[in-house]
Amino acid sequence: MHRRAAVSLAASVVLLLAGCSSGDGGGEEPDKRPSGSDRSDNSAPAGKGDVPPAKGAVEVVKTVAEGLKSPWGMVVLPGGDLLVASRDEGTITRVAADSGKKSEVGEVPGVRPGGEGGLLGLAMGDDSQLYAYFTSDSDNRIVRMIYDEKKPKGQQLGAPDVIFRGLEKDQNHNGGRIAFGPDGMLYVGTGERYHPDLAQEKDKPNGKILRMTPDGEPAKGNPKADSVVYDYGHRNVQGLAWDDEKRLWASEFGQDTWDELNHIQPGKNYGWPVVEGKSENKRYVSPLEQWRTSEASPSGLAYAKGSLWMAGLRGNRLWRIPLDGTKTAAEPQAFLEREYGRLRTVVALENGDLLVTTSNTDGRGDVRDGDDRILRLKVS
Repeated sequence: MHRRAAVSLAASVVLLLAGCSSGDGGGEEPDKRPSGSDRSDNSAPAGKGDVPPAKGAVEVVKTVAEGLKSPWGMVVLPGGDLLVASRDEGTITRVAADSGKKSEVGEVPGVRPGGEGGLLGLAMGDDSQLYAYFTSDSDNRIVRMIYDEKKPKGQQLGAPDVIFRGLEKDQNHNGGRIAFGPDGMLYVGTGERYHPDLAQEKDKPNGKILRMTPDGEPAKGNPKADSVVYDYGHRNVQGLAWDDEKRLWASEFGQDTWDELNHIQPGKNYGWPVVEGKSENKRYVSPLEQWRTSEASPSGLAYAKGSLWMAGLRGNRLWRIPLDGTKTAAEPQAFLEREYGRLRTVVALENGDLLVTTSNTDGRGDVRDGDDRILRLKVS
């Protein structure tokens, strides 16, 4: 392990601008990291030495649906049907759990897709309130809409009510995952929109995990009473999940070296852009696990049957990370490697099965017949 020496801000900006290629975080196309960060050992992937891999299996039970365009956020409705957001079209589609039949429920007004921006995360609140995170002309924002399935198809979304605005946007690193936690609060994963220093600015919402009430106000118990910022020092968070002890976990895109899985604690600093991956510097929280960007580039995250399940975009695989409290119980395992291409979102069902979306029609994948699709997996 070693730390990177700090350099001037001006040099960092020059190097960053020189390397601003496409991202979906770290590793869609390797981009240059800003100088002045303190990288841990970058010669080999993280490992567990002689710890044997956990025994487990993943079986694809069925393809739930095919022919989806740039699917991103997904929620499960009572009864099992799904609502799926199209990043690039700005529409939400209902997918029947039994037949896979698709029907458009409506278009979210104000969505301006581009790069990694567009209609991103979805979350279902109380009283048929559907929450969406999207990129507008001016910012990334969160809205809520009434979803009324009794209305005609294509007109089932009510007018959007903006509950949070002002998240800076860019072509890349827009974050986008939203989820209600066990405490009933709305958690939001954001990106630093290719401006790494934003991640360390505590009064800015970019490069953070946010925690807010369903109305978009700072939640009681946040590190600062008047702020939605829950923690900081993130590059681009696109996965949020809680284990059976209500601990929060997040998956995060690295730049060109390490992707991360972090145990999230309020008020803590997760290091970006000073560190990427594990570090001996005690000022920053080190990830539980790290991966080469070619093996992960993680987006969605879910918890089921004692493990976290993490979708890999560039990695083209589903990672299983068995947990023992806040440590790993065994070496992570990879499943579905290169079988279905890029994997975006993972949702755990009540019986422990998983739903996984592919992400091959977003302009970066190799499109296969039937893409994009939703897979149902049985895990053990």
